[in-house]
Amino acid sequence: MNDSVARVSVRILEKDYHIACPAEERANLLDSAEFLNAKMREIRDGGKVVGLDRIAVIAALNMANELLRLRNRDASSETDMGGRLRILRERVESALEKGQQLEL
Repeated sequence: MNDSVARVSVRILEKDYHIACPAEERANLLDSAEFLNAKMREIRDGGKVVGLDRIAVIAALNMANELLRLRNRDASSETDMGGRLRILRERVESALEKGQQLEL
């Protein structure tokens, strides 16, 4: 494991932030900052929300909502897949049982 720390500067809505993170996570941090900056710009440019703190909170709420929807969708897909796999397993087991009975 790499214990080196990267010092990263990001610019969000024309304000610079200096952040320390594990060196291996530097690229992810830059991508996250770019994504956040784009979301905050959308909100600011929409003109309905004023103030950096309010823009940040609305962006965070929108991103959290999107994350939760994706998690719920993934959980639903996993449940559906689990059900389909169970049915398939039961069909295979049933076919194998019938095959074994025929051989007797």
